[in-house]
Amino acid sequence: MENPKRVNRQNVANFVLGNQNLFEHLIAVTFDVDNKLSIKAAWILEWICTHHQLEWMLPHLEEFSLKIATLKFDSAIRPCAKICEHLANAYFSKKENDFQKTMTDAQMNAIIETGFDWLITPQKIAVRAYTMNTLYLFGLTKTWIHPELSHLISTKIIHESKGCKARGTQVLNLIEKHQKSGL
Repeated sequence: MENPKRVNRQNVANFVLGNQNLFEHLIAVTFDVDNKLSIKAAWILEWICTHHQLEWMLPHLEEFSLKIATLKFDSAIRPCAKICEHLANAYFSKKENDFQKTMTDAQMNAIIETGFDWLITPQKIAVRAYTMNTLYLFGLTKTWIHPELSHLISTKIIHESKGCKARGTQVLNLIEKHQKSGL
C-alpha cells in the first residue's frame, strides 16, 4: 500500500476481512513500533474497526489497551486514538453489547492513562479531538476524569489551535451539561 487513500485502505482491509486470522497479525504489526510498516498496519486496523468489524477487537482489548502507550509514530497514534474513541462509544452505547461485558477496568484505565499522556504531549489535532471525546465518555463513570479533563482543556488545549479550541469547547459544554444533569 503506497498511501492511505480510501481505495488502498479498503483493498487491504478486504484482504484481512477475507481471512480473520490476519487480524491478529495486523495488530502485531501495528505495535511493532520500530517498524515504519506499523503506520500502514494502524491505518488498516482503524479502517476495519471504523467501517467493518469493531467487534474483532474484543479478543485483543488487553493487548491493544496495554500497547497503545508504546506507539511512536504520529501516523500510527492518530488511527489508534480513533479506535479508542470507537471503543468508548461502543462501551457507552445505549444498546447492550459485548464491549460492556468484556472491557475490564484495567483496560479502560490503560486507555485513559494513554489518553491523558496524548493530551499533555505534542500531538496532532485529530489525536487530541478523538482523545477528548474518549476521555469525556469514560468520565461518565469515572468521576475524577471530567475535572482533570476540563482543567487540561481550559488551561492548555483550548489555546493551541482553532480545531483544538472548537473540540475543547464542545467537550467542556458536554461536561457542564453532564454535571448539571447529575445535580
